[in-house]
Amino acid sequence: MVQQPPPHFKISVFVSYPKPYMSVQQEFIDHVYAYLDGRGLAPRTLGVTDYDVDAPLKAIRRLMLESNGLITVAFRRTYIEKGTGSYRTDISGLQPKKLNGKWLTTPWAHIEPAMAYQIGLPILLLREKGVIDDGVLEKGVVGTYMPEFDLEGSPDDYFASLEWNNLIVKWESQVRAVVDKKGNPPQLF
Repeated sequence: MVQQPPPHFKISVFVSYPKPYMSVQQEFIDHVYAYLDGRGLAPRTLGVTDYDVDAPLKAIRRLMLESNGLITVAFRRTYIEKGTGSYRTDISGLQPKKLNGKWLTTPWAHIEPAMAYQIGLPILLLREKGVIDDGVLEKGVVGTYMPEFDLEGSPDDYFASLEWNNLIVKWESQVRAVVDKKGNPPQLF
């Protein structure tokens, strides 16, 4: 069992996700929060743990500057029963793409990781199965392997997986390196 540090010694991390609309999504987030808390990290989410009266982008930037890493969970939000990407394309070589049975997530799952990338925070993106892998949700865009998790079963199955354990350990070590580096004086050359 990991000894719990006092709350003021916990390392602040930004956790981004759309409001869950299914209980299994809430269970997933609860597990992420519990894991981080148990490792001495303080998960912070705008509108959940932190509130701000400024415009959302300003509030997000302020919270990110106080954080040492970002986890974004791209939950399913909008279902596309039947759809087509690149509809009516007239460019040679470009073909329409079927989007039948796919999901969109919130735009914030693209915006917040892009903001974190710009300030150099370690990023861990988790995409629910079926969510379209475009923008920052494409594999390799932010440089870290991005898993796709399936909530058809129990969230515990994913959190017991080798994939989760390897990714979270790597991300956590990057977060702790940020904390260490923030304490160093600037280097002249």
